[in-house]
Formats: sequence, C-alpha cells, structure tokens
Amino acid sequence: MKAAVYLGGAKNIQVKTVPDPVIREGEVLLRVGACNVCGVDMRTWTHGDAKISPPRILGHELAGTVVELGGPAAEASGAALGDRVVMYPVLACGKCTYCRRGRANLCDTRTTMSYQHDGGFAELVAVPRAAVEGGQLIRVPDTVSFAEAALAEPLGCTLHAHSRLGIGIRDTVVVIGAGPIGLLHALVSRIEGATHVCLMDVSAERLKLAEGFGLDSYVQVTEDGTHLAAARALNEGLGPEVVIVACAAAQGQVDALEMAAKGARIEFFGGLPKSNPYANLNTNLIHYRELAVSGSFSENIEDFKAALKLVGSGTFPAGKIVTHRFPLERMLEGLELIQAGRSIKVSIQPNPD
Repeated sequence: MKAAVYLGGAKNIQVKTVPDPVIREGEVLLRVGACNVCGVDMRTWTHGDAKISPPRILGHELAGTVVELGGPAAEASGAALGDRVVMYPVLACGKCTYCRRGRANLCDTRTTMSYQHDGGFAELVAVPRAAVEGGQLIRVPDTVSFAEAALAEPLGCTLHAHSRLGIGIRDTVVVIGAGPIGLLHALVSRIEGATHVCLMDVSAERLKLAEGFGLDSYVQVTEDGTHLAAARALNEGLGPEVVIVACAAAQGQVDALEMAAKGARIEFFGGLPKSNPYANLNTNLIHYRELAVSGSFSENIEDFKAALKLVGSGTFPAGKIVTHRFPLERMLEGLELIQAGRSIKVSIQPNPD
C-alpha cells in the first residue's frame, strides 16, 4: 500500500510503498477514506518529534470503511464489514486513577494513533484490539463525508475544553489564533450562545479565510497592542468574559491576561513549544482580577461522540471547514499549503468517498 511515512527529524515525511498491515485477533482493518492534518502532524513535519520512533505512519484524525475483521473477537465487538466509521484515537488503560475518574485523556499509560501505533496517512490502517473492544470505531451517518467525520477529533478536543468554560448568552468571547482549532473554538462559542465572538490572529490572510463564518469581529494582532485595546473595548468597555488561547505562542497567553475582564475565564488550549514552554505572565492580574485560568489536553470518548453528533446535525459548517482535499501522493503539497497559512483544514484522502 501507499503511505506517508515519518522517517525522523525535520521535513522528513515520504510517501512510499510499504507492506499492507496484517491484522491479528481482535483487530480491524480500515480502508482510509480521509485523514485530516492536525497541528501535531505539522509540528512533527516542521521540527521532528523525539517521542515518535521512526519509521511511523502519522495521522490520528481518521475515518474509513471496515474491510477486514480479525477473527471472532473483532466480530463480537459489533464491527461489521462495510461499516463507515471514524476512530477515537486515544488508547487508555482503563485501570489507572485517571481512567477510573472518567479522565482517560490523562491516563498514565495512554497510547495514541500516529505516536505508538501507525496512523491514517495510508491506504489501510490496523485498529488495535483495545480500541475495537473499547467501542472506539463509531459509525458515521451516510450524510457525513469521511473528511467531515474526521473533524470529530479536533472538535471533540474543543468541546472538552468548553465543558469547563460554561459559555452562555451573557458572555463575550475572544479567541486568539485563527487556525482550524481557533475557528472551532469560535464556532462552538457561537453555538453556545455567546453574545459576541471575536477572532484574533497575527495573520491577515487567516482572518480573511475565517470571515465567511459570520463571527462578530476579526482583529489582527499587532506589536503596538491595538488588538488589546480592541478587546478591552468589548462588552461595554469591560473586556471579554472568556479568552481562549488557541495558538502555540507565549505572547498569546500574556495577552489573554491583559485583555480579560474581571472575573473572566481563560483557557490555555494551545501548548507551547517544548524547547521553550515558558511565558512571562503577570500573575497579579490573576490575583486582583480574580481570573480563572485553565488548561485542556486531548478529549474523552464522550466528547468525541458529542462532536460527531454535532458534525452530523446540519447546524455545524463542517463542509466549509475542510477547505482542501489532497490525494495521498500530494500530501507534502498539503503540508506546504498549511504552512503558508492559505487553508483552514486540509484532508488527505488515500481512498476518497
């Protein structure tokens, strides 16, 4: 089969022919319809990732068709040949303290597709037995394309963060970062009833791409701080009640504290580069303004299921978010498009619908 293989280091992903996966008892073989590119995939391509042992097939936002069942154990799981499914990609132990508390995303020994298991940038992918038996292959409605279904993964992560923000009709929300995740945060905030949703980014081109989604305001981040003044002017001059930092920039975290209203909720969603994971924060703002600052990592399967339901509801613009679709052979072209900031969500389609 053809696959995009990470060979270690920066800018070292090659589309090549590799052996087809051979599934074992309890596993399921998927014919991949779509695997969307995540920011994690981009960081791995751009900088490399020491946590991944090459060669590894990347891609964890994946959906496809069941084409082979690994014996009676797989058959007993409820999976059936021909099922159109999307995969929840986190494999948790189910036994540690965090799993028992319903926080499997924080599992001590979790593994993930594209890190410890070959992912979806391939014509075929083997789904591990633990995922099959854990009900992590979820059927996709016929009205939802594979590329749209694969949005359940980043959208599930977004919903996981919002479960603690409590956004409602009294809230003004600023999202810093107009990439795919930032846009998802902005759209979910609107669905939750926020009275004003503002999207910020350093890139005018990214903001232009997002204008078609009908948010309330779009503000370019500038070095002179005019974006901070624009944020503070919101909500009758009080500033936003919710600020979500959806970019991997320390300055975004600094700005979030500076612009927030008293009593605001702030979400640090985007992780900083591990080579320099520090931000010079004015923590007096947290103290004197009584700000609630939280972080969010990954998602639980219930978040994922809720996200798929939202994608299929007809009220969420999933089709507009996936702006570009590339065959596997043109994957590097897709990565370069993302790096140039000229796309929202890029979907790689080894075997299109």
